Amino acid sequence: MPSVAPDFSAQILVVDDDKAMREACCQILARQGFQVEAAADARQGLALLEDRSFDVILMDLVMPDVDGLEALKRIKALDSTCEVIIISGYGTIPSAVEAIKSGAFHFLSKPFAPDDLRHLVARALEKRRLNLENLALRQELKSHEDRGEIIYQSAAMARVMEMVARVAATDSTVLLTGESGTGKGLVAHQIHQLSRRARRPFVTVDCGTLVETLFESELFGHVKGAFTGADANKIGKFELAQHGTLFFDEISNISLEVQAKLLRAVEERKVCKVGSHRVITVDVRLIAATNKDLTQAIREGTFRGDLFYRLNVVNLHLPPLRERKEDIPLLAHHFLAKYTHRLRKPIRGISPEVLEQLVQHDWPGNVRELENTIERLVVLSTGPELEPADLSYAGFFQGPAPDCPPLALRDLEREHIRRILVRFPHNKSEVARVLGIDRKTLREKLRRYNLDS
Repeated sequence: MPSVAPDFSAQILVVDDDKAMREACCQILARQGFQVEAAADARQGLALLEDRSFDVILMDLVMPDVDGLEALKRIKALDSTCEVIIISGYGTIPSAVEAIKSGAFHFLSKPFAPDDLRHLVARALEKRRLNLENLALRQELKSHEDRGEIIYQSAAMARVMEMVARVAATDSTVLLTGESGTGKGLVAHQIHQLSRRARRPFVTVDCGTLVETLFESELFGHVKGAFTGADANKIGKFELAQHGTLFFDEISNISLEVQAKLLRAVEERKVCKVGSHRVITVDVRLIAATNKDLTQAIREGTFRGDLFYRLNVVNLHLPPLRERKEDIPLLAHHFLAKYTHRLRKPIRGISPEVLEQLVQHDWPGNVRELENTIERLVVLSTGPELEPADLSYAGFFQGPAPDCPPLALRDLEREHIRRILVRFPHNKSEVARVLGIDRKTLREKLRRYNLDS
């Protein structure tokens, strides 16, 4: 039996036209620490739900204004994540069973003991929590389908990982800095996995891709009708990350207006959905990452100093790949194994000459660029191991590869794209991903090189 003690201040709505029953339920639940609202009929309850969110609704099945089954349908249309417990009297049990088929969590037969109500509400809250965690997990899997390992042997990365282990044991806010492609997202996830919140959600906010006008809705959620297109209540990232970790990737990309609203959430751990004044208390661990110098952004007036100091409680700087060159061979072999398996290519290894070239390269795109390069080499190579000749398609080989005539950059790019198209003839999204460009750029290049037929 789940504990009746709430993990956080849950919002409960009691809808019953019987005043004595309504007040008794409210008192029982309020004593448990829940925030309880009451409605004398279904119309009043639906009006409250349109204005704010509830975790659980306790609702009588038979009411004079709106039938309980009809009210249930409307509730689910407004907020599909809300759990509804139906109160039914003798003779309405078949209808209560029908309500469960329509989406209700469970039903209570009148009369019932206070403990029955407390335990059933606790079960409903646990189900809602699990549903929200599953939703957060699905979003993470969708945006990070290929989250990799942190591969290193250098002293520079060993120091970073030592700090990761230390900070993970706390709830302190962490700011990760470093160039693009250094693995800030992997480190953020590692901090979460080593923390006491590891069994709870890890939710990412990609500040570089979210549309500015929808940013507030993504962070805090919205209620139905808050703006054009808001056809139902939406759960924001803060709520999805409840009791877990919320990771802001490339935090410098958000506007000053959103920064001001984010500051309050960071300071108070309280949020309001767009279109609602209800304050929702959240318990999340915050991690932010940036590839920019935020102190310079503060001087330029594009980033708030007060928000920076709230985020920069613990700073971890990830070194660029050119400062940890001893990790390059290890990473290269790791990515080779990964993509030979994925692409089913019988490539056994990397020649010493290729490894030397990889180590000497500066890698402005860091580990991400190295991974993309190894994937391209695996796609294009025809031999049993990666040879210097293969590097002519990687974009950084100096001088012509053995037995390969020098090509103009335009021809080199055209041939590279053509080979990827042959590899993935019916999947432009995969072609764009392997090339490291978006689909719009791919379409432009296909037209430019007459490859779009």
